[in-house]
Amino acid sequence: MSAEVEELLKRFQALKNVIGIVVVDNDGIPIKTTLEYNLTLHYVALMQTLREKARQVVQDLDATNEFTFLRLRTLLHEVMLCPQDDYFIMVLQNPCD
Repeated sequence: MSAEVEELLKRFQALKNVIGIVVVDNDGIPIKTTLEYNLTLHYVALMQTLREKARQVVQDLDATNEFTFLRLRTLLHEVMLCPQDDYFIMVLQNPCD
């Protein structure tokens, strides 16, 4: 992973509401995580499926557009998903009130 990505991860982790960060390759294998391993695998499995479905929805709505970012908020957490060419970054945080 590039130094730029490492620096970005450090900046995200320093934010007060961030619970964890996971970087996942396109095969669904966690490259880097700040969460415990079982929780990481759980989120990766769910978010990889959601990433593919979101990408397909964007393509179906407008073929000239592409999926660049997803923010999902629940009662307990907020998940931000940022797909890249070779991997995707997932940031899990407590929602701000």
